[in-house]
Amino acid sequence: MNDMSCDCRVERMRKDVVSNLLKKQGPEHIAEKVIENPDLLEELFVGISSTSSRIKFGSAKTLRILSKKNPQRLYPQIDFFVSLLDSKNTILKWNAIDVIANLSAVDTQNKFNRLFEKFYSCLYEGNLITAAHVVDSSGKIALSKPELQSKITEKLLKMEEVPLPTSECRNIVIGKAINAFGFYYDKLEDRDRDRVVSFVKRQLNNPRNATKTKAMRFLKKLGMR
Repeated sequence: MNDMSCDCRVERMRKDVVSNLLKKQGPEHIAEKVIENPDLLEELFVGISSTSSRIKFGSAKTLRILSKKNPQRLYPQIDFFVSLLDSKNTILKWNAIDVIANLSAVDTQNKFNRLFEKFYSCLYEGNLITAAHVVDSSGKIALSKPELQSKITEKLLKMEEVPLPTSECRNIVIGKAINAFGFYYDKLEDRDRDRVVSFVKRQLNNPRNATKTKAMRFLKKLGMR
């Protein structure tokens, strides 16, 4: 047996490991097992390349859960998730966005700072769910990366103009931006606070009731209603 055949056989065996784990236990339990046994982590990365949707997306979900439970364990592999931002598979891209956001909490090498523009360029792909994942992640990132709060705020303040299929899609991400601001508003400088308040006040006339309600709650919390 040549080396290439041997490598293919090993990869198949690794995918079988992930497949068997996913059959017996859900991603939450597998994530706990990886924390106890780091050797299983490599099997999940192999699982991402599987042709089986169950294995591929089960592995991705497990890695996402692990990034929240134990980000230190995944941080050395952050570049792998950055590469998935270019994936044509939107589900893998969405998981990568969430994982990178979770890893920002332990980003000792400031890798997120360098990929900031690439990460936020995902807002402009014309996909509602992709944009929603970026915006939903922004409050968490802003808390982890206080030095980027003003830049993150600048991106979120543009949600009224983000190119999405319909105005309703934009109104959804506007509501998510309001939620994101709620994570770190009190840490912003006065100028940025004023801009956020102006943005939120405009949403009191937003045609989407859920977004209008978020604006009202945000302002009420600040005693501005």
